[in-house]
Amino acid sequence: MERIGDAPRESGFASIMVPLNLGAGAADRVRLSLSLAERFGSRLIGIAAQEFVVPYLGDGAVGVDALLIDEARKAAGEDLAKAETIFRRVAGHYNDIVWRSAIETPLPFVLGNARAADIVVVARQGSLDAPQGRMGLTPADLVMDLGRPMLVAPPDVTELAAETILIAWRDTREARRAVCDAMPFLKRARAVTIVCVGQGAAEQGAEDVRSHLALHGVTADVDVRPDIASHAAQELIDCARRQNADLIVSGAYGHSRMREWLLGGMTADLLEAAPVCCLMSH
Repeated sequence: MERIGDAPRESGFASIMVPLNLGAGAADRVRLSLSLAERFGSRLIGIAAQEFVVPYLGDGAVGVDALLIDEARKAAGEDLAKAETIFRRVAGHYNDIVWRSAIETPLPFVLGNARAADIVVVARQGSLDAPQGRMGLTPADLVMDLGRPMLVAPPDVTELAAETILIAWRDTREARRAVCDAMPFLKRARAVTIVCVGQGAAEQGAEDVRSHLALHGVTADVDVRPDIASHAAQELIDCARRQNADLIVSGAYGHSRMREWLLGGMTADLLEAAPVCCLMSH
């Protein structure tokens, strides 16, 4: 049961949503989301959806078709119940959890329910990552219409200290949104670095971002790297490794997804291979 009219929470993340599936690492993402909920005093919302799939058998009798539909619905409901069991097994002791599920297409169901959340935690889905099954969500699809920050977690990540944070800065609408959305993490971080890489890095207004963060009580360094030997995302990942950062903050798809697909880009590369959590906003 969701509570209405509770006292306001002193948290930038009053509610955290984690989509569930039956793929690898589902419980780990609940553990990660739970650890954040406990840190920020947030409501934790577990959510799952699955379409029912009826096998096509050609021209069958109406009664047989109806039976197949019922069986498919039943199977989908059983899968959703398994997802709920994972969620409650990990987070059931927490004092503010909500479960939402439906026999529907996962992406629009989660997008519609994201209005109830401040941030959504999902699995990285690189080409070498384990598949997430029919309830799984592709981060690249989700972030485009989410209207909320998306936290993308690599496999096996169960906690996020966010003590050392890198901001992948380009002067775009998406990056500005991401910095604002990441403020609850930034205010608690031990070290924050604004990193500008690639051509035109020096003209991206990083010093304005540092001044803006200072007004919010966040002390940040600026690292401008116009001359890089590798792709921008790889340079950023290398910076994260050198600084032992565990969170990258980045705008998502400042260029069109088609352009990134054809020419490559920061968002696609981070979603493919970032070894640490990434907070992204579009």
